[in-house]
Amino acid sequence: MFTTVDWRENTVVMLDQTLLPRRVVYRRLRSWQAVADAIKRLIIRGAPAIGVAGAMGVALGAVRLKRKDPDGFKRELKKIIRGLARTRPTAVNLFWALERMERIIDGHTGSTDSLKERLVEEALKIKKEDIEINQRIGSYGARLIKKNFTILTHCNAGGLATAGYGTALGVIRRAHREGKNIRVIVDETRPVLQGARLTMWELMKEGIPATLITDNMAGHMMQKGMVDCVIVGADRIAVNGDVANKIGTYTLATLARAHRLPFYVAAPTSTIDINISSGQEIPIEERPPAEVTHIQGVRIAPKGAEAKNPAFDVTPARLVTAIITERGVLRPPFKKTIRELFREARNR
Repeated sequence: MFTTVDWRENTVVMLDQTLLPRRVVYRRLRSWQAVADAIKRLIIRGAPAIGVAGAMGVALGAVRLKRKDPDGFKRELKKIIRGLARTRPTAVNLFWALERMERIIDGHTGSTDSLKERLVEEALKIKKEDIEINQRIGSYGARLIKKNFTILTHCNAGGLATAGYGTALGVIRRAHREGKNIRVIVDETRPVLQGARLTMWELMKEGIPATLITDNMAGHMMQKGMVDCVIVGADRIAVNGDVANKIGTYTLATLARAHRLPFYVAAPTSTIDINISSGQEIPIEERPPAEVTHIQGVRIAPKGAEAKNPAFDVTPARLVTAIITERGVLRPPFKKTIRELFREARNR
């Protein structure tokens, strides 16, 4: 098995996902700026994994700070948090994790050394919780998967996109381990090919039967009766159930509805942004056009060609059959079931 992100000897270690599947290379990062750069450059990606990396970036920044006066130390940490928050705007798990780290900072009254220890503990706790959450998502989601199902998935929502195990792939892993004889159809996921490079790599490592297709083949596969359901992850979910995920997800949801197929979203509750009412408020990251005009550094479009590169799209809640979380499966009307979920959590 691989490790997506880890804390070792006061450094952050990441599997460089830009090199997969050709090379398996781990990067040892020694500054919070290096962590921020790794998030920006997709060395690590996937909303839950970005959240864990952000928390570890704060801890790393704290460990490296030399200041001893508590107030000045905290001010420097707030600057680090702001710097990490600027890396990727859509994935809400990053901001959720940074807010957890900031609460530790604000509530701490001891020495700077004890605060450093506390921040490292919290970052490791976030990682541990993420793995446990993904396993619970897998358990709930597998109940929706019937024997001999063929599941279509998009982008990568596996162990590489989390601290381990995965959200959408967590459901697939659990169904496979339960002996349900499933198959997976994997969209290649242009422009960065997370499906082809990463999801296929994970599924093949685990021996789960999978077939790779180009993104524009999905409708044909559904039309031919070769798909039983669609499962994707999410980078941010609004309180009305609108889902922001990798560009192309909305297309799949529309196709699934046209072919009367279930469209499932698997995500931790930390991906639900209770501060936004609909997907119209979700910021959509625009990435460099070169990701469209080039593949792995090789130009595929004429020199000077204009290109657009929104990294995410928003799937309206009306196209979502269910949202699979670590606390259970949410069904429409999502505005009601999501609010009930958070109300129950507050009353615990």
